[in-house]
Amino acid sequence: MENENRLADRLRKGSGAGVYHLPADGGVAIAAAAASGGLGVARADLNGCEDKAEFLRRIAAALRFPAWFGHNWDALADCLSDMSWWPAAGHILILEHADRFRTAAEGDFLTALEILEEAARDHTADDAPLWTFVGLAADGIVHLRSL
Repeated sequence: MENENRLADRLRKGSGAGVYHLPADGGVAIAAAAASGGLGVARADLNGCEDKAEFLRRIAAALRFPAWFGHNWDALADCLSDMSWWPAAGHILILEHADRFRTAAEGDFLTALEILEEAARDHTADDAPLWTFVGLAADGIVHLRSL
């Protein structure tokens, strides 16, 4: 319980929010800590995702984007920068099974990470952090940090 409280405290703070490796437990501890801290948790299963269009569809569904979401990178950035349609103390996005998307569309995968990282930086000012945890089987990918 003490570890969960410490993790919840860290997740509620905007400093340090960004894009990270999904821990080996699949984010169970992160989701529990986030829920106890009043943060919204969304999971997007990217198993079999091979392109930008499918990635955007799955993200939109997981984050319950508004109907006006335009299914392009600019629209993703817009929705992530203003999460007012999903009130919470902050948000956790867990991207499960991202390996196929990473290998099939590496350029789009990297663009998505950049947009998610930029959105996390933008949210540090409004005290409603946005954290993204990416599940990859391969360890040590240079694009992701560990929590």
